[in-house]
Amino acid sequence: MYVAVKGGERAIDNAHAWLAEERRGDTSVPELSVAQIRAQMTLAVNRVMAEGSLYDPDLAALAIKQARGDLIEAIFLIRAYRTTLPRFGGSNPIDTEDMACDRRVSATFKDAPGGQVLGPTFDYTHRLLDFKLAADGDAGDVQVAEPQKTATPHIMSFLDREDLIQTEPAGKDVPDDLTRTPLELPASRALRLQSLTRGDEGFILGLAYSTQRGYARNHAFVAELRIGAVAVEMDIPELGFAIEIGEITVTECETVNQFQGSKTQPPQFTRGYGLVFGMTERKAISMALVDRALRWKELGEDCLGAPAQDEEFVLYHSDNIQATGFLEHIKLPHYVDFQSELELIRKLRREAQANIHQEAAE
Repeated sequence: MYVAVKGGERAIDNAHAWLAEERRGDTSVPELSVAQIRAQMTLAVNRVMAEGSLYDPDLAALAIKQARGDLIEAIFLIRAYRTTLPRFGGSNPIDTEDMACDRRVSATFKDAPGGQVLGPTFDYTHRLLDFKLAADGDAGDVQVAEPQKTATPHIMSFLDREDLIQTEPAGKDVPDDLTRTPLELPASRALRLQSLTRGDEGFILGLAYSTQRGYARNHAFVAELRIGAVAVEMDIPELGFAIEIGEITVTECETVNQFQGSKTQPPQFTRGYGLVFGMTERKAISMALVDRALRWKELGEDCLGAPAQDEEFVLYHSDNIQATGFLEHIKLPHYVDFQSELELIRKLRREAQANIHQEAAE
């Protein structure tokens, strides 16, 4: 803390007050409410929930407001708050096949069973500024499409029937929980996926892009991308059966990747997988690409030395909260450390000057 600077704690209190004033901004402009942020900045809210590991749109919206729109700071606030919450138990695995899809597309099958559902997407917009949004007043009535409520089978299930895609090995009945135990390497795939889900979207996107540019053996097709609401159920021991405790929106992506086979396995497709809170399809696709790149060892492939194939590099640097804490600590007082470095440089310069003068005299 900067308690040694002029003003001490009073200076810090004033800094907090100034921050609150800057957060509020021009008082002649109506204040942005938490409800407005939740309803109209949903993609930002979804990112904060996903990387903060807490599904609560209201708290995510509050964090965004408190952080002045700095999403990483908002994620930090949500992570910190999450640690204060009691844990009552674990839910059952969600069944995304029963998802009420707002969006469901496949880049591999034109006539996908269940149909293509474009949903709310920027994909087909022209990326031109819409100045009508800057005008005052209501945009008028908007017809909202109903989500697809019937069960929609996964595209991968049709490849499974022909044995064209690798069978996934069974994992633990209760997978390791990254929020309760520290990450250790080598990590299970469940832990890797959790880490990627919480990872910084920009970092995961950059790694995924690197795989597409040849820095890993990873030519991928999006078999299916689906976004929608799924029920969350929890077993109640006193009742002897599971009950629905809520509903969450998630984005799921499965990619199909080439696999040339091995001595024990015929050529098949393999998959990459991504599942993220909210409508976060760029993150889910990126996650699936990086997940597949990290699977080189279990598939018996050669490591090409690509960044996305380095488990330690990916998992230890993807968390933006850890990265932010380590990065920003260097702006805090380091007077003693710097003084020692300064004295060392002065000493080395004196010795160097003395040697120069001695050589000149000789």
